[in-house]
Amino acid sequence: MTTNEQYDSIIKICTDIYTKKMKDYGTAWRILRPTSLTDQIYIKAQRIRSIEEKGMSKIEDDIRSEFIGIVNYCIMGIIQLELGPSDQALEHDKALELYNTYFQEAKSLMEKKNHDYDEAWRSMRVSSYTDLILMKINRTKQIEDNKGKTIISEGIDANYYDMINYSVFGLIKLEFGE
Repeated sequence: MTTNEQYDSIIKICTDIYTKKMKDYGTAWRILRPTSLTDQIYIKAQRIRSIEEKGMSKIEDDIRSEFIGIVNYCIMGIIQLELGPSDQALEHDKALELYNTYFQEAKSLMEKKNHDYDEAWRSMRVSSYTDLILMKINRTKQIEDNKGKTIISEGIDANYYDMINYSVFGLIKLEFGE
């Protein structure tokens, strides 16, 4: 399978979870500020690292589930950056449309970087994706603490996109055993 085919397979897995959770919970996440979503992503990435280091977990959700959660929370974060938090529900069709749009933007970014970096991610360990996600979270928190202002760096959305792609890479390795 090509990288694009594998990426599309991961999109289907993540979209399926997002859609099912939206049926269960609606768009309750719309109340969250981006900073809260960043903290949720941190919790998931830290749990992955803990499982990687301990070699086991005591609750059911595995590393795969946590990477899916990171993807979905990052996309929710990008939506919140665009729309702002609200206690008003988002129509399911609109929430799915935005989700798909931003996931495709993440894929497009991956394709561009993959061209320039020559698929170097394939030689990396899954634990490196975890560490890179944690680094991106720390960067995001710093930008959030600076009220979104940067001097030379990319913004919060760019960090969310990178975290999506690192998570997808981890999922590709887990799903396809590469």
